[in-house]
Amino acid sequence: MMWVFIYAALAVCVVFFSIKLANYVDLIDKKTDLSGAFIGGVILAAVTSLPELFTSISAVLFVKQPDLVMGNILGSNLFNMCIFGGAALIAAKSLCKSTIGSSHFKTTVITFIMFAIMMLPVVFKKDYTVVGISVYSIILLVLYACSIKFMAGDSAESEGEDTSDLTLKQIIIRFVIMAVLLVTASIFITIAADHLSEEFNLGKTVGGALFLGVATSLPELTSSIALIRKGNFNACAGNVMGSGVFNFCIISVADILYRGGSVYISNDKSSSYLNIFGLVATTAVGAILLMKMRKKDTENAGLKLFYRIGGLAILACYGAFLFLSNAK
Repeated sequence: MMWVFIYAALAVCVVFFSIKLANYVDLIDKKTDLSGAFIGGVILAAVTSLPELFTSISAVLFVKQPDLVMGNILGSNLFNMCIFGGAALIAAKSLCKSTIGSSHFKTTVITFIMFAIMMLPVVFKKDYTVVGISVYSIILLVLYACSIKFMAGDSAESEGEDTSDLTLKQIIIRFVIMAVLLVTASIFITIAADHLSEEFNLGKTVGGALFLGVATSLPELTSSIALIRKGNFNACAGNVMGSGVFNFCIISVADILYRGGSVYISNDKSSSYLNIFGLVATTAVGAILLMKMRKKDTENAGLKLFYRIGGLAILACYGAFLFLSNAK
């Protein structure tokens, strides 16, 4: 039980440090001439995905468990989509009134393709490399570059006034300190997740999806709840899907660092479940976003029912994954 308390304490630290980092990124946005698209779609997404990045690096370098990486990344992405699904289910009326950029749907399409790419090595049990780097890693990086281009097309100016007394230099110093603390907490939470997986007799992929995937998605959950309460579904969708495509690139980083084989080939059936339900959940998210783009500010009972059914389908995917992964 000791590892349960250690894990819980580290999860609280991850949330706190991530929120502080997001606040400093927002201040940097207000104090510089950097574009809003670059700040929100690249820097902020990267910041909230730092836990996934460093827990994945720790998984391949320190505990030598590449299956934890798959559980962490795929589990985080599935959990992140559940955040949006829960919002669509609970706040369908607010969703009807909100405005959502077209780039989010394009990012969702790229996310679907990424999940499909991840299915190939699982099905064919074979990896192909170029100068020691998996072809799948190269494809994921190219797709991420495409998503950045789409997000840049939806750029917007910074909202709100700069009310901070901190200078840009002070903000950057605080940002770096929080980043170092977040990296440290992420490394230790990886070790704790490995011990919990063994203590509860869970597979590495399931353990990664549960303990790492959920813990490293807490920053997205916290910020998304705040955005939804303000009725800002556009920022919520960008936060969830933008972090998702960045997370896939983390697998490429783990692939480059791991020398014990391929991170893409796993005998753990939970990887297949994560990919399959990831594809289904992404389809549901895409359907909601596509309907929202077509109906825009329309509000009626049928549309709210559509959003709620889509949200319920996304949540059901995560529940089905947990059920099948633990079925004897």
